[in-house]
Amino acid sequence: MTELVVLTGAASGIGRAAAQAFAARGNTCLLLDRDEAGLAKVAGTLPGQHHVLACDLTDPASFGHIAATVAGLGRVQVVANNAGMSDTSGIPMAEQTMDQLDRLIALNLRAPAALIGALRPHLAPAARVVNVSSGAGLRAIPFRGAYSPTKAGVIGLTHALAASDPGLSATALCPGYVRTELVESLISAGRLDPAQAVTRVPLARMASPAEMAEALVFLASPEAAPLNGQALSYDGGSSVFGGSISFNAAEAAAPVAMDTDTAFAVTGDDGLAGLLPASGGYEAQVDATALTAGNAFAAVHSAAARFAKGGARPASLTLLLPPAPTDWIAAGDHAAAVMATATLACEWGRSGLRINALELRGPVAPQALAGVLSWVGGARAQYLTGQVIPLGQAA
Repeated sequence: MTELVVLTGAASGIGRAAAQAFAARGNTCLLLDRDEAGLAKVAGTLPGQHHVLACDLTDPASFGHIAATVAGLGRVQVVANNAGMSDTSGIPMAEQTMDQLDRLIALNLRAPAALIGALRPHLAPAARVVNVSSGAGLRAIPFRGAYSPTKAGVIGLTHALAASDPGLSATALCPGYVRTELVESLISAGRLDPAQAVTRVPLARMASPAEMAEALVFLASPEAAPLNGQALSYDGGSSVFGGSISFNAAEAAAPVAMDTDTAFAVTGDDGLAGLLPASGGYEAQVDATALTAGNAFAAVHSAAARFAKGGARPASLTLLLPPAPTDWIAAGDHAAAVMATATLACEWGRSGLRINALELRGPVAPQALAGVLSWVGGARAQYLTGQVIPLGQAA
């Protein structure tokens, strides 16, 4: 029986790039969007046989049609809730009626829940759900109506969904600035200055739709299982930046090709070193010394100093951190180590250096840990920096 990827918002932007990425890996896709012509155009560019269904996800009747379509196609391995919309009216939220807010709420928040509910009888064992939220779900953006509340709702929904069904893996993707065709049109019309847009992004650039699609595809993979219930900020470091400086797009280091092989070097865990590739054109260092050091901040600083000696270049450093201790003095040191990760990401971003951390809050099998490290440290995740990602905890 065919196992499907069901992808919403597939006619353009991140959705179109995700369809291409899923198809390139041999998946069969059911592509959903209200743009029928756009869907047909996307499907015509994909390798393999795929299915399209034009539908309006703000209409509750659509979900019965989707479920009926899936019933004739096979089991669903991946549900990718990517469709969404914003509010560009500029009207304060309290001055809008619920009727005015309803379409945005229907698409951004009710539709992901309704789609998952409609497809649950058709989900394959260990199916995976990826809900596309936004950085706006983590930090309020005023004068965008219910956009931030609905995107925060997507994160809350994801966390609760993962906790409610142990057989299901659910994650949320929180994109930062992405240079979609909509953004390109705004730039061409003079309504958006791309240089100004990235002044608070440490990597000093926007992501491409293909980069965001790679993140979505990773979260939909078995390798992302240790992230169950988590929200991943994939935003060039903007979610951790709090300074007054401005980043200059002209100074941004160019990323390498995402299909560049990655060469990992591991410090502090010989067993893990044997599970990661050691040759390639993209440099990735993994440092596990904080797991056994008495001072986590000092261990992070030492790892960063060693990494920085190599100078500016496309490269990543991924730290392995212990969980926050219950001892109140040690807890302060741990919090300092976490903030050091964010601070270094902001200082290094323009140079091509990335830094992230995996916080091991519970047991994680070495093979599963290596699967996450392969993506976080690798060339496919070059818009990921400054993040501390918890692993090994219950959703």
